[in-house]
Amino acid sequence: MEEDLEFSQNSEIDATESTTLYKIASDAMKDYIEVYLSLSKQSNGFSNIQNLDLTSRNSRVVVIHGLSLQLNPDTSTSEEIKHEAERMLAVTFDTELAITAGVYERMRFFANSLVDNLFKETDDLKFLQPEYLSANPGLLPLFQQLAGLRSKSELKREVGNVSDKRISKVVANKISDRINRNLKIRPFSKERLLQSVEPTLEGIVRDLVGKVLLENIVADALSDLQVPFTRESEYKSLRGVIYDFRADFVIPDAQNPLAFIEVRKSSSRHASLYAKDKMFSAINWKGRNKKLLGIVVVEGAWTRETLRIMANVFDYVTPLTRVSQVA
Repeated sequence: MEEDLEFSQNSEIDATESTTLYKIASDAMKDYIEVYLSLSKQSNGFSNIQNLDLTSRNSRVVVIHGLSLQLNPDTSTSEEIKHEAERMLAVTFDTELAITAGVYERMRFFANSLVDNLFKETDDLKFLQPEYLSANPGLLPLFQQLAGLRSKSELKREVGNVSDKRISKVVANKISDRINRNLKIRPFSKERLLQSVEPTLEGIVRDLVGKVLLENIVADALSDLQVPFTRESEYKSLRGVIYDFRADFVIPDAQNPLAFIEVRKSSSRHASLYAKDKMFSAINWKGRNKKLLGIVVVEGAWTRETLRIMANVFDYVTPLTRVSQVA
């Protein structure tokens, strides 16, 4: 199956009307999560690099970026990657980088094809008709930059409700007016347009990391060992001492809870704030359910002291790469 996911700079992505940057990113995220999970199981949470099968390019992308190796996935051999990984054993495996590197690669390749088509179909951005915008809603991130609208909130405030699925005639008129006005003042090159859309790509990836990446890895580990669980979106609330709300996972369900799992990515700057939030949640639930097991799965640059303090409240504080052991 993995060969079907292969991607290189020579690959082709069809820039059709129904394909959007978000869909490309979402599909790529799911693909690379699958590759990551397979590699993690082969290597016991990447603790034994020598066990990895790195014959596919996607596998090499995951390992190279997860360990920040200065290697090229298109030219490096499995032996070179494993040797470099052993040389840098002290480097912690970064799950998010491992998966999102390939996602960014596909997004940028697709964005480049969108820009090429846009320039070709509009005679190098000489003039954009409102009808063209309505017929190509998937190009909204590009239209937004050409119109000088830097954020979703500004886009909504200036032109109204719009999405990459549909651009109404009224909104298309407003956006095209702004674009054509801007193009008279300062024409856009392909390079400038691609550069301007980078924050949009980063926003899409951040959204998918929060919604898809971390929790899917935990869910896979639980499913593999047939641990019954209920995800946050599947139940109303978990009762606590002060108030009732939901954990990322409850095992087996909210009516008969034996354990809960919280999943959180952090940076060293926000570690203390996130830790207080998660510890309060744990105290709230464990105070009402004396035998309830509390687990926090962490990813990112948590400080050592913050993790130590969380261990006073949670029964287990574990990195994302070792989530199978928790299961």
